Amino acid sequence: MLPFEEQAVADLLEDPNGGLLVVSSGIPLASLAATLLLHLHHQSTSSSGGGGGGCFLILSAPDALKDQIRRRLVESQLLQVHDVASDVPAAHRRALYSSGEGAALFLTPRVLAADLLTAHLLPSRVQALLLLAAHRSSDTSADAFIARLLRQHRLLPVYAFSDRPHAMVAGFAKAERTMKSLYIRRLHLWPRFHVLAAADLERSPPEVVDVRVPMTHPMVGIQAAILDAMDACLKELRRTYKVDVEDLTIDKGLFKSFDEIVRRQLDPIWHTLGKKTKQLVADLRTLRKLLDYLGRYDAVTYLKYLDTLRVSEGVRSVWMLAESSHKIFELAKRRVYQIVRPDGTRVSIAKGTPTKKRKVTPSSSKKGKETENEDSAHNKDDAQKVNAEASYLLVEVLEEAPKWKVLRELLQEIAEEQRKGDGVVHEDENNECGIVLVACKDERSCLQLQECISRSPQQVMREEWEKYLLGKAELFGLHKKKKKRSQQPKGFGILDGEFPTGSNENENAGPVSISKLETNALLAAASGISNLTKEADAKEDSVPSCGKKGSVKGKGKRVPKKTLTKRQASKRKNRSTTENDSCQGTDVEASGKTDEQSDINVSKVSAEDAPAPASTPDNAEDLIDAKMLPPVQFYALDSDQHVLDIWKPSVIIVYHPDMTFVREIEVYKAENPSKKLRVYFLFYEESSEVQKFESSIRRENEAFESLIRQKSLMMIPVDQSGRCIGPTPANEPEPLLSQNSLTRKAGGRKPTGKDMQVIVDMREFMSSLPNVLHQKGIRIIPVTLEVGDYVLSPLICVERKSIADLYQSFASGRLYNQVETMIRYYKIPVLLIEFSQDKSFSFQSASEVGDDVSPTNIISKLSLLVLHFPRLRIVWSRSLHATADIFMSLKSNQDEPDENKAMRVGVPSEDGVVEDDVRAENYNTSAIEFLRRLPGVTDSNYRAVMDGCNSLAELALLPVERLAELMGSQKGARTLKEFLDAKCPSMIS
Repeated sequence: MLPFEEQAVADLLEDPNGGLLVVSSGIPLASLAATLLLHLHHQSTSSSGGGGGGCFLILSAPDALKDQIRRRLVESQLLQVHDVASDVPAAHRRALYSSGEGAALFLTPRVLAADLLTAHLLPSRVQALLLLAAHRSSDTSADAFIARLLRQHRLLPVYAFSDRPHAMVAGFAKAERTMKSLYIRRLHLWPRFHVLAAADLERSPPEVVDVRVPMTHPMVGIQAAILDAMDACLKELRRTYKVDVEDLTIDKGLFKSFDEIVRRQLDPIWHTLGKKTKQLVADLRTLRKLLDYLGRYDAVTYLKYLDTLRVSEGVRSVWMLAESSHKIFELAKRRVYQIVRPDGTRVSIAKGTPTKKRKVTPSSSKKGKETENEDSAHNKDDAQKVNAEASYLLVEVLEEAPKWKVLRELLQEIAEEQRKGDGVVHEDENNECGIVLVACKDERSCLQLQECISRSPQQVMREEWEKYLLGKAELFGLHKKKKKRSQQPKGFGILDGEFPTGSNENENAGPVSISKLETNALLAAASGISNLTKEADAKEDSVPSCGKKGSVKGKGKRVPKKTLTKRQASKRKNRSTTENDSCQGTDVEASGKTDEQSDINVSKVSAEDAPAPASTPDNAEDLIDAKMLPPVQFYALDSDQHVLDIWKPSVIIVYHPDMTFVREIEVYKAENPSKKLRVYFLFYEESSEVQKFESSIRRENEAFESLIRQKSLMMIPVDQSGRCIGPTPANEPEPLLSQNSLTRKAGGRKPTGKDMQVIVDMREFMSSLPNVLHQKGIRIIPVTLEVGDYVLSPLICVERKSIADLYQSFASGRLYNQVETMIRYYKIPVLLIEFSQDKSFSFQSASEVGDDVSPTNIISKLSLLVLHFPRLRIVWSRSLHATADIFMSLKSNQDEPDENKAMRVGVPSEDGVVEDDVRAENYNTSAIEFLRRLPGVTDSNYRAVMDGCNSLAELALLPVERLAELMGSQKGARTLKEFLDAKCPSMIS
């Protein structure tokens, strides 16, 4: 550990109450937590004379963080580590809790809360509680519930960690309220600019190379257009006068937390907002994704995503109606393909007017037509041109990402330096040095970069382009099938990115942003590729085997395409041996890489490539470059796996800059000061990528500055013994009573109140309501209930539904069965509909409530439910605290529920008899269930049949006329009578 990390752990151990530690993002929480556990274990063993003491509880640990803590504790061989999942039997959990030796237990809050309430775990057997996501804690969270249960009888230290400082300042006094709910007195802040942290991390810094890659002209135009669209949406949102204007900036709009800021302000009045305002919030989220994907995805994938957005959001979207949206789509297409006339003039897709032909910037300019590569001028097939409308050509551009070329140049430079032996590699030869680590945002980017390095960027782009065209052909085939089925469609639809506006199909102005000319050209190119694919599949079916490795002749082992040049065909012959061994059908099939290829050693793959004798100079140069590349490992930042200590790279290329990963690099270098490390940062020059990276650092510093100010002003209440006083019922102010009420109530003497108790289903501990009920002073009894969620008294059973759960229960029909069982066993069944405190207390606005009953309307469904079950009572609650008050008022003048009876409700005994069945007192429930399953008997007529006959035997003797009178249907009566009179088949002939 670094000295500043040891000092942070020492500060936590000073206070017996524990503490809250907030560190910068990227500082290893696993190292801090593991070191703290080892110190606590040492203190407990020394104080108890080597007896071990008790267990340490760890909550809210993500899987990646859990694995790191477990690995560090196992290496120490001092603490046992157990992962107590929710499916572990209660007896096994009780044995782990009562073990005398010290152990670290990873638990879920639901299981731990239930075990504490049922006394499976005694607080005296717990040494300390660790919370690894303190920024998620609140006074109603499960973490606060567990801390209250543990701190009721003894002074138990609670240690909370957080590496999200910006989340600790969200809302009013977030840090102070979190500390009060967790019974913590002290706040420890360790930002990156802390004196001790900065000194340790800057003592032996790595060699940093900042590489600024210029974006292409279309990328610059797309970025400017997206920012203009975001600015226009923000201006429209400011006009609503319902949000704080200071928070609505483009700088904050680059982060996901911007959605939370806007929704937090608009949720209380969400039902009063118009459709346009709601759509603006969704459009800002979409535009942020577009800005992020611009530098992350290739040109073809980006265009495919835009086409998807046009189809899914084109009708209701606001930003697509802005002027800048047309520029986004136009430039995205220009990065992939262009429509030109035979004389070389480019066709404007928007208006169909010819303009001067634009030269392609990635490749050298040609005369008369655009080409893809330098040597493609000698071959017409390199730039795939399809005759569209007999007078226009589709020219491929397939713009490569500028970072691809820079990455390959960096790898060649690194390999050259390693061969020269400049000291970068030879120091740690025994420790797998020389590995180059490339850090990308997600797994998809890692796989694509691996393809670009092991093969060539041109082939990767062409495969993406072919998949795009085949997708267009598939959509067009579906469109033709629909046209054959119905020549005159009744509705209005969107297909293949087209928005029909008129009845004349020959009008070019019909589609929005995509002309008929462009669509026909794309479909013609797609049909050509599809036909070639079918021909290749037919030829491969006739070949018995794939042949030997490296002996493929002709156009290569993959699908022969007339659009490929000889250089590209020779490249396809020079694949790795692993690819030559497998018989691939099409280029599209080969592009679907598996996760196993993410750890491939590029140097080994390149070394096995055999150059073809007929390769062109460019192809030979690419093969030489591939052999020169060093071993490369790809790392996805989204995976949250700390791999620096495992792979120990000597060079790190940060392809997608991330502040958290930068801090991890700093800590890794500070822990290994003797190891030489070089870090390359790839930024797009003057891009939102740079702005987002700098804004993330600035936002974290501002969050720590705000926490420092709050720390100097916060007040944490404590008692005389120094224990933190949390939000308990004893701290709530007493209600003001008048003098008359004091004289009426024996001089104001408080009556001895009875202890209230509520039986709660185990599954309800996923919500925060048991926590709030316990906070109100109600005793919670967790059991597994077959009927209902909460039992308030022997007569009252409550089924609790949140808004999302209510919609799902109506859709699946589960609510009908739940209400039916409650009415069957309890005299006062209650359906509790609970709203969120920070959202509107309404399903929909008054203008949206219709007069007629609609099967899709939630109000209509509730009305039908009440009509079907007249005894059902519906209780509306606007928050968790309001629900607790409602429960206390419902329990007044009611007996306390019996735990044993509540558990047996709805559970049949060995004789098949269900206790406390209300219907069983007057009806034979088994006969009723049998009656309802007879043919012709429905939910609307089975009660009339029961009133008309006393038994099933009497029902079988009724004539058809009497059955028709009871059932209200001649057809149903005839069906039932035929079923009852049917003869049983006999096995004896």
